[in-house]
Amino acid sequence: MFRGSLTALVTPFKNGAVDEDAFAALAERQINAGTHGLVPCGTTGESPTLEADEKKRLIALTVEIAAGRVPVIAGTGSNATASTIAMQRYAKEAGADAGLVVAPYYNKPSQDGLFAHFKAVSDAVDLPIIVYNIPGRSIVDIQTPAMARIAALKNVAGVKDATGDIGRVSAYRIAITGEFCQLSGEDPTAIAYNAHGGQGCISVTSNVAPDLCAQMQEASLEGRLDDARAIQDKLYPLHQALFLSPSPGPAKYALSLMGLCSDELRLPLTGPDETVKAAIRAALDHAGLEYSA
Repeated sequence: MFRGSLTALVTPFKNGAVDEDAFAALAERQINAGTHGLVPCGTTGESPTLEADEKKRLIALTVEIAAGRVPVIAGTGSNATASTIAMQRYAKEAGADAGLVVAPYYNKPSQDGLFAHFKAVSDAVDLPIIVYNIPGRSIVDIQTPAMARIAALKNVAGVKDATGDIGRVSAYRIAITGEFCQLSGEDPTAIAYNAHGGQGCISVTSNVAPDLCAQMQEASLEGRLDDARAIQDKLYPLHQALFLSPSPGPAKYALSLMGLCSDELRLPLTGPDETVKAAIRAALDHAGLEYSA
């Protein structure tokens, strides 16, 4: 079910509130461009700054817009197991296809604690789980032995691997039996990730260039590596530019240039400086994407 280019959607704001009209337009644009799945309320959606009611509304709205055309993986994770279970339960009720459950951040649980967290969520809610391993933000890293234990849980369907360690794909393939979907969480190495056995990428860049990211994933997964590399060469400066300052600030700036939403962020995030903005514009030019200077 989960493969190809899945977009970690930004959450547009307008005067401090969620801009539902802009969000709906962005989600529809993604589907029309060939994106293979939508991921609301993740890191790129500024989930730590969203209230619970806002998350629920965004999940329900994404499911409504997708209307079964593409799967929806709802960001449901937090650093509290009970809160994660509650949001995972809501995602199921809303009709999401899976929940993206991050490794609990700040608490710094042990490997056994990580397993217990995911087991509790899996036992409580009959909805597929995509385990989100992002040690750069959560501080904890789900090591391969723990991931193998987690993968054996009845509702765990796969991983969003944002470690940047391409070797993890092979390590997981050896350690994990049965179906387990491996999705990259890092745009610059997405082709290499697939070459090792991955099935796609939960992407930030696809917010800005959904058609190119979808085409690149399709070419990569079909073994048309020359085509995939040609698209990657167009996108690589954009992959880089979108992380020159804290994400999703650069992505929102690029989308604002394209007239798709404002570049408004919620504190503690602030927007990119002029040097980064210039790099983003140059990257858009390199990718052949239209925008207003």
